[in-house]
Amino acid sequence: MTVSSTAALPVAHAEWIKIKTLRSNWGSLLAVFLVTVAVTALAFASVGQAEADNADAEPLFDAFYALNFGQIAAISFGATAVSAEYTSGALRISLAAVPRRGLFYGAKMAVVGGLALLAGLATAFGAFLTGQAFMGDHAIGLGHPGAVRACVGGGVYLALMALLAAGLTAVLRSGVAVLSILIPFTLIVSFVVGDVASGAAGFLPDKAGQQVLHEDPTGSLGPLAGLAVCAAWAAAAVLAGWWAVRRRDA
Repeated sequence: MTVSSTAALPVAHAEWIKIKTLRSNWGSLLAVFLVTVAVTALAFASVGQAEADNADAEPLFDAFYALNFGQIAAISFGATAVSAEYTSGALRISLAAVPRRGLFYGAKMAVVGGLALLAGLATAFGAFLTGQAFMGDHAIGLGHPGAVRACVGGGVYLALMALLAAGLTAVLRSGVAVLSILIPFTLIVSFVVGDVASGAAGFLPDKAGQQVLHEDPTGSLGPLAGLAVCAAWAAAAVLAGWWAVRRRDA
């Protein structure tokens, strides 16, 4: 084991302890799963089979409708997991304990991303299976073309949105500011841009990332290419956060 990996493990463990001891973090993380599955159950129980006969219905993509709500919780988790140290002033203590800022920041992003990925995968598979339980003869299973890809991709997408929020929070030093930007963006701005300039909207993080949920994606991005574009947005935010943590005082 190298010296760097030996040092990284206790730092990552410390970041895990910080996250698990704050109720707001666990609340956001659990909400990713609970909100998505609950909205899926309500939607499919009321109109699921009726909508299946709609000519415009897309069974696979429609199965992940509630991820639009789950992603808000994922964004909240990414923001609160990073902002807690800024609001409490604990960042100074953390940097005194781990003077290597790159190691400190990398461990934090790794833990945030790992937890978000686990929650995202459980959420995507849980939402898909929950919705299909209400579909009767119209139900599709994991053997449906693209279903497993969509479930795994949906989990990755939620993790990327959490990392996007985490990186931006490190830049802005405020979880509230990040939430006030990203939540309206994903709920409103992205749809408005999509109506005005459909080609450009396909490269926004949420629109691109959700391409993986389609059985037959439309537009210039395929499912994996769309997820890669979303990953590029998240990577840019994480790198910007790394630059901010390295350059600024605590």
